[in-house]
Parts: sequence; structure tokens; C-alpha cells
Amino acid sequence: MDTATHFAMGFALAGLAHLDPVVAASPGLSEAVLLATVIGSQAPDLDGFTRIFGSAAYIRNHRGLSHSIPAVFLWTIAIFGLLQALSPQLHWAHLLAWTFVAVGLHVFVDLFNSYGTQGLYPFTRRWIRLNVIFIFDPLMFGLHVLGLLLWAYGAEPGRTFLLIYLLLTFYYIWRYQAQKKACDLLRQELGVSGTYTVIPTHSWNQWTFVVKSEQHWYVGELNHGEPIILDTFAIKPESAVVTIAKQDQKVRSFLSFTEFAHPEVKQHDFGYEVRWIDLRYRSRSAGKSHYKLIAAVYLDKNMKVRDSFTGWLHRGEEQLAKKLNPEKEIQLN
Repeated sequence: MDTATHFAMGFALAGLAHLDPVVAASPGLSEAVLLATVIGSQAPDLDGFTRIFGSAAYIRNHRGLSHSIPAVFLWTIAIFGLLQALSPQLHWAHLLAWTFVAVGLHVFVDLFNSYGTQGLYPFTRRWIRLNVIFIFDPLMFGLHVLGLLLWAYGAEPGRTFLLIYLLLTFYYIWRYQAQKKACDLLRQELGVSGTYTVIPTHSWNQWTFVVKSEQHWYVGELNHGEPIILDTFAIKPESAVVTIAKQDQKVRSFLSFTEFAHPEVKQHDFGYEVRWIDLRYRSRSAGKSHYKLIAAVYLDKNMKVRDSFTGWLHRGEEQLAKKLNPEKEIQLN
């Protein structure tokens, strides 16, 4: 989920913690739990600081091992240890438990969008993406804000947020069923044998999809049950140029994150450009479309890597042209 929703969830869990009679009866413990749940609801996303090492490092690490099973326990122990050192609590087990709930819930809800996490590591390094909830869900955020307002105006926080989380549980079940129904409908309408991935958008009635058959990728939208194929890409045998470009470290970071990468090769005066696009992230603006998450490599005519880039393009080709220089030499990793 987005940062604002995680932040709201931290306060909401502090309210829910009032169902714990020990927390409700101890103002000092209640304050410590509030800090623990707010910090715990943000902690796994501290991997965002890897952005200072470049977009490839960010893509490789964001929601990766920081959202794994061992990380949930490590974040919990670190936050609990810090708060217990600053303000020792007699009923420390309650503080530890609510810290664990906050960290664990952050990782759990992140499994339900299209970006996903490596939430099952060390059992598997596979990215888990359930594609049920959009990255920012207005209903989910709105219910949390409503609960906080009711708390501020005197409502009992424990029962208030218990009701809200029960509602959200049913909402998640409904969205899961809606996603499955959309996928079944798409499979029936397209009639193509292959792997179907249906992805939520900001609208309940609109989905995007990526379908992979033996010979093609199909990218499109499902609007009110009507599928529209927007792009079709032929799946070709890997060329020597693509094989060499794949050795670039930035490209390896990109390919370790997504199984929806499609390579394209363009020939230029200086040599070759090899570009992988993540087919899940198609953007349309001003009548033009482009894929926002890419990896690109420039090679000279001797197949030597000159420059590479991995990251998000929000302005399309113009932005990429500023990122890559065909005359630059880099170390082939």
C-alpha cells in the first residue's frame, strides 16, 4: 500500500490495541504502543533509502528482503528494543505483541497489490503479487480516516477499529472474488491458452491485464467486463545482443523483480539499444502511451556495453534520452 495508508494503519492499530485491557488501563503503555504501531507500520519501507544508490538498487531491494519473514521479526525486535530502552514497560510482552502486529500487517497487505513483496523468503525468492487491491485504495484509506475522526470525537477506539477491520476483511474477500471473476471472464472472452494476470486499477470496474501465450504477449484493459487488447508483442528466441545486454547488473536487478519483461532491440548509428519493458505498467497521457518501468542498455558495434538504465519513466522517451549516453563506457558486471 501507499505510505499514507500505512501511516493511517499505524494509528488505527493503536486504537485497536485498546481491546487489550492491559493497554487500555495503562496510559504509559498505551503511548508506547502508539509509537510502536506507527513506526512498525512504516519500518519495512525504510528500504526506500536504497534509492540513494540508484534506481536499480531501489528496484532490487524495495519490498524485497525487508518484507520477508525474517525481516518481520528483526523489525519487531529492533523497534521494541528501542522503545523499551527509552521508556521501559512493565508489561513489555504487550508492547512486543502489538509491534509485531503492526510490522506483520504492513507486509501482509502489501501482498495484495501488483507490486508485491518477497514475503515468503526464505522459503522462496519469488515475488508474491495477489493483484487484488490497487496501490492506493480510497475506501481502505477513507475507512481508516473515518475511524480516527470517530476516535477523536470520543468513540471507543477498540470497538471502532474492530468493526472497521471486519469490514475491510469482507472487502478484501469481495475484491479477491471480483479479481477471480474478471480473470475467468477474460480467459473466456479471449480464448487464448496461456498465463493470465489481471491487475486492479483505481476503479472497481476496470482492470488491466497481461496475457502470455507460447508466441505472444497481450496487454489490455477490461472495462465493465469488456476486454480491449491495446498491445501485442511477439515472443522471439533470444538473440546474441539480448544475451550480452542481460549481463548488465542493472538489467539483472530489473529481471530479478519482474516476470513480465519483454525485450526489444533497436539498431542505431553507434550500435544497439536493448530495452526491456515491464508490461504491467502501461501509461497513457496526451494521446500517447509508453511503459513506465524499463531497463535499457546501449551497446556499441563490438557488442560492448556503453551505458545502461533501469527505473521508472514518467515522461517517456524524452526522459530516457537524458539518462543514457552511447559514448559512455561502463564496467560490464
